[in-house]
Amino acid sequence: MKAYYHFPGLFEFYELYKAFLPLFYEHREYFYDWCEIGSIYGAPADCIWGGGRVGFGDADPEDVAALMSKYHISSRLTFSNSMLREEHLGDGNCNYLCKLFEKGGYKVKNGIIIHSDLLLTYLKENYPDFYFISSTTKVITDFDKLIDELNREEFSYVVPDFRLNKSYDRLRLLSDAQKDKVEFLCNECCYYGCNERKECYENVSRKSLGEDCEDHICHSPNANMGYRFSEAMKNPGFIGIEDIQKVYMPMGFTNFKIEGRSLGSAIILEFLLYYMTRPEYQLRVREEIYLDSMLDLF
Repeated sequence: MKAYYHFPGLFEFYELYKAFLPLFYEHREYFYDWCEIGSIYGAPADCIWGGGRVGFGDADPEDVAALMSKYHISSRLTFSNSMLREEHLGDGNCNYLCKLFEKGGYKVKNGIIIHSDLLLTYLKENYPDFYFISSTTKVITDFDKLIDELNREEFSYVVPDFRLNKSYDRLRLLSDAQKDKVEFLCNECCYYGCNERKECYENVSRKSLGEDCEDHICHSPNANMGYRFSEAMKNPGFIGIEDIQKVYMPMGFTNFKIEGRSLGSAIILEFLLYYMTRPEYQLRVREEIYLDSMLDLF
């Protein structure tokens, strides 16, 4: 059994992955042998079907598709906008992305992370070669609703809200088929007691559609700090590498999502180092990616 990570920044961090992926596959000894890259997900900045994050992702889609195909990695388009209407389905840019990524590459299929059932129906009819992932933007915090979502045949994977990550008693009782579909969100920094998460995602969806609306103001404690990995590690829902190896994999779970599309590439590299890289090789990977003898931080 291996753990499969689903990393952020398909379009947002193209240059980072362009440097990292050759290193990962040419020097596999630098990295844990119990894990693999399951997929890389994201959406271009101007994608109206996008959700979760807005305004990030400038890489050329054809370059992105070629890079993922070269390394046989599944691309996932983040089409998790929850506010779509019928008139949005004909968007030329989003349909172009579907045509480009639908066929995947050698050995892999590409997927779509989705919220809207309206969009799901459209995509199944027009682009049947994709697989579909139920988005965490649905904020599924009720375990019975999670089971209902896992039982939907349309979805190959379901990302529950991070607050279900430690529901061990019920997770353990899922069937093998259900466990194969669960994809845990590992490194969420959002306040564990937040009750505005759904509204936050809806605000992002409206902005993706170009609606004139004010930014959602988060009222959670320490919201002004922004994302810090050190703080995410203190979150009750955090899943670290020891949890993956000693708790989740023995229970039969293998899929783990890393968030971070709106962050900088430096913190994404820290995720790649923490979750995949053997400690004795972490400096070497940093050197290969960005360090040189003349580097100044300030």
